[in-house]
Parts: sequence; structure tokens; C-alpha cells
Amino acid sequence: MVTATLLGTFGAVACSASSGESVPASAVDNPAPPDGTRTVAQHAGRAGAPGIGDPDFPTDGNGGYDVAHYRLKIDYDPPTKRLSGVAGIEATSTQDLSSFNLDLAGFDVSKITVNGRPATFERAKQELTVTPAAYIPDKTPFKVEVSYAGEPKPVQHSTNLGTYGFIPTKDGAFVACEPNGARTWFPGNDHPADKASYDFEITVPKGTTALANGELVGEPKTGDGKTTFLWKEKNPMASYLATITLGKFELRQGKTAAGIKNLAAVDPKFRGTLDNLYTESGKITDYWSTVFGPYPFSSTGGVVDDFSAGYALENQTKPLYGGFTPDSAIIAHELAHQWFGDSLTIRRWRELWLNEGFATYAEWLWSEHNGGKTAEQQFQKEYAAPADDAIWKYPAGHARPDDLFNSSVYTRGGMTLQALRQRIGDPAFFKLLKTWTADHKYGYVTTEEFIALAEKISGKQLDKLFDAWLFTPSKPTTW
Repeated sequence: MVTATLLGTFGAVACSASSGESVPASAVDNPAPPDGTRTVAQHAGRAGAPGIGDPDFPTDGNGGYDVAHYRLKIDYDPPTKRLSGVAGIEATSTQDLSSFNLDLAGFDVSKITVNGRPATFERAKQELTVTPAAYIPDKTPFKVEVSYAGEPKPVQHSTNLGTYGFIPTKDGAFVACEPNGARTWFPGNDHPADKASYDFEITVPKGTTALANGELVGEPKTGDGKTTFLWKEKNPMASYLATITLGKFELRQGKTAAGIKNLAAVDPKFRGTLDNLYTESGKITDYWSTVFGPYPFSSTGGVVDDFSAGYALENQTKPLYGGFTPDSAIIAHELAHQWFGDSLTIRRWRELWLNEGFATYAEWLWSEHNGGKTAEQQFQKEYAAPADDAIWKYPAGHARPDDLFNSSVYTRGGMTLQALRQRIGDPAFFKLLKTWTADHKYGYVTTEEFIALAEKISGKQLDKLFDAWLFTPSKPTTW
């Protein structure tokens, strides 16, 4: 992500109660199933935790299960701002489950089934607690289907980010969900520590385009004044990267010089940037493939919508730019995230520097590649900030929940990588980047793992360097 503050640096302008209050569980008959599976009443099991275990975001995500796949069937009408959805969730239990939670903000929930049988459910703010008719044994695959409807409400007035999630626009919707806005349009396990593949079936008024992650399956089908688009993202994806951005768009499609599918889409207001977005996205994707290793997904590109979000977001395969023409540096940043953040994903938000520090450093590498300032020159410019500057008081290795997108996470995170490059030299540094992305492709990463790999490849002890740059609230003087 590039936030409004950073964009300024680059010269550009990120049952029943729709209120979400607790309601009584719906009545469901609970006979013993014919296969002998014990019912909830016959086996207490354990309730899945209402949070996934991130201490900085204790109610985000949920415990007790791991999602493998989402099937999201969405019907959205821009004039009325009404969304009707059926979310199919395929998951596996990680404990004996008597009940489990889903994250969902607002909407009226009319029905939930688990393995095809009606389940009881209740609401408490953004927690949707589901009690299946039969308890789910540990390590057992199960399927959930949730029917819901209402007017999506984005998250507003968040610290240094503003509005995010499902944001209705005059001709559709701008959907950018970092860090926890997926719950504003579908129920799920809304935390990056539970990635899944996605199928999207999106129905909108005829003439509206629906753009989602991954690839379009077949041709859109139109009938009765509506058009349905099918998109599929087969690779694992964090929930905050899921999008169904809707509206009037002009498209350019093709392939990069290296043969990767490339799709650029812009609101008609930004038609003058379409060709540049397409061309730069292709060039940058191909170049990053030589620096970071093979591109991890099936397509690249970007979307510019006419909503002044004040930020850009690295939605998987389709970076989203909110109401501005992105320059080359911002495109380089968001496409670097396809490796750092999208393919390689953090388990805890405090380690956000592994996303944003790497993407910021990628901007410096792109400038260096194109004959502009080198990464070392960028480093020295930032290092010139006086010792009492705010950047040195915020250790980038521990992002704060109330100031998650602080510029230190970006800039000091990027400086950490240049300090490392200084210390271990170019051959080891660039080998490290490729090894890092290859070893953890589609998986999860931690700072400790990155430090260990850097020490292994370089043969150097690096704990003092990383401690100075990531964890000490003062300006590093030696490393």
C-alpha cells in the first residue's frame, strides 16, 4: 500500500440485525444424524476463538479452523447500494469445534448451513458466531454457506488511512480492504494469517464492469438487464487483498514482453493514463521478475478508479489506485508487493515492514535501474534526518496498531535493506531476495526467518544491524 502521506511525497494525491448487535440464535431442530455423528448437544467440543491470535488486533480473524477456499456470489445494485450475497466457505477444523466465528460487519443474515444442514447463529457487533447442528471433529473438512444482504458500510476515519473496505461509488464500488475491510462485504476469517483461494460470481447492472482478482472465466453473461462476471484466483490470497471493484472502465489487455497476462483498467475520467498504466505495469513486472524471482501469479496490471481514496493498494494481480494517475514509482511499489505481501504474507500486522519496507526499497531499485537516484543516494537522503526526527522514534520492526501505516514502517524499513546491502554486498544481497521469495512462495514469513536467511547466505552475524534498524527507538549510528 501507498498511503496519502506517502503519495504526497511522490507528487500524487488509500438471523437479522443489520446493526450487527447481538440477536437470538434461530431455532433449528437438532436430531442425531443418520451417520452417527454426535450433535453439539451430545459433544461439548470447544468454541473457536473469536480472534486468530494477533495481539495487536485481538478481534481480527478467528480461531479453530483454516479456510481453503471462498466462493462468493455477489449481486450489487449501485443506485440502491444494495448487496445480496451467498458466501461459500470450505475450511478444515484445527480443533474439535462446537461453534466458530466469522467476521462480518453489518448486513442481515438470513440463513447459515454447515455441511448442508441448518446452523444456529448470533451476532455481536462484527462477530458472527455459528453453531453447527453436529460438532466438527478436529482436522475435519467442512463447508459453510452464509446468505446475507444489506447496504455495505466501509470502515471510516481510521488512523492514517481514512476510508477502506467496500466503498460505494456513483457507478459501482471501490474495494480496497487493508487491513481488515473484507468483513465489510463478505463473511470470513479476516486476517492475513489465513489465506485461501477465491471464486467470484459478480452480478451487476448491464453496462457495469466487475473486476476481481485472478482471471476472468469465460465471457460475461447478460440477461434481464444484468451482467454476471466469473473471476477465479487460484493462488492463496489474504482477505485484505480480495477485491470486486465495480464501475465504468476502459480496458487494455495483452501480455508483457515476457509473456505474462496484463490487464489495465481506468475510469473514463482517467482514460489518458490507460496506455501508460498498461505499459509501465508490464515493464516493471518483467523487471521485478529478474530481481525478485519469477512472477508468482497468472496476471499483472492495475486499476484506476474515480474515487479519491488518497492511497493505492496492492490487490493481488490487480493493484488499485484511488482517484489519481500513478507515477512509475508508485506502480513499482504496488507491483513489488505481489512478491512482498501477496505471495509472501505476514502472520502478524506488527511485521508490516516485511511488506512496506521491501516495496519502498523496490522504488529505490527502480529509480536506480532507470538512471535516477541510486538506492544508496536515497538512503543517504533519508539518513540525513536529524536524530530527533520522528522516524527514529518509531522502530519499523514493531508496527503499532494505532499507527500501522506510519512512514517509518516504509522508509526506515527500506533503509534497513540498504544497510543490509552495504554490509553483505550485492551478490549476497540479491541472492537473498530471490532465495527469500522462492523459499516462501505463497506462504508466510517472519522477521526472524529473514534475519536467519540473511545470516546463512552472507555468513555474517547480523543481529546488531537488524536490532539497530528495526527495533531501537533512536537513530542508528553503527551497524
